Amino acid sequence: MAKENILVVEDEEDILALVHYNLAKEGYTVTPVTSGEEGLRAVAGKHPDLILLDLMLPGIDGLEFCRRMKKDSGTAAIPIIMVTARGEESDVVAGLEMGADDYVVKPFSTKVLLARVKNVLRRRERDSGLSPNDDSISIHGIVIHPGRNEVLVDGNPVDLTFTEFRVLHFLASRPGWVFTRYQIVNAVRGDDYAVTDRAVDVQIVGLRKKLGRHGECIETVRGVGYRFKDQGGA
Repeated sequence: MAKENILVVEDEEDILALVHYNLAKEGYTVTPVTSGEEGLRAVAGKHPDLILLDLMLPGIDGLEFCRRMKKDSGTAAIPIIMVTARGEESDVVAGLEMGADDYVVKPFSTKVLLARVKNVLRRRERDSGLSPNDDSISIHGIVIHPGRNEVLVDGNPVDLTFTEFRVLHFLASRPGWVFTRYQIVNAVRGDDYAVTDRAVDVQIVGLRKKLGRHGECIETVRGVGYRFKDQGGA
């Protein structure tokens, strides 16, 4: 059985060749391109299962590429792993805010990159196996449909990034429980995902803003982390 198709968008030829070789060795179908423009055309033609995306690209850079992908309902669900030399906290946060599913900093271990690829694809397969009404949650005027990756607030759809959706679903599925930032990251991305406290806080700030008046349902527990207000809350 053929493995998934992975689009690699990388302008450094040696890195592109290295990644291409190792992914193909694992049995994946690989589409290599060297610019954001080529990448967008490849997405339209092949609809890949996963995208490995460099940030520092000529023309359309990685963040703009990701923004366009996540804005289009036809491609928003395609997972993206950003692979870049820009490893500052602000860069990680920017990638997550754009909806990236993971972030690998150059220089990287090939084994680590392959492990991240497998983890994201495994999570995608698990999520796609949900039926439209599986485990839907209705609480405080918010309805969450995991199978449709859809959130309704007072009956109106709310556009969340992939990570925002998973954080909201995780917290809302256990109202009243308090979780540390580490527990939240571990639940939505896996325990091998390196992320800062600041990046988690950014997701919460974004969620609260998009949920409007219902944003207060995500409560900060000082010195610990976050919780979703339980049904008995005011």
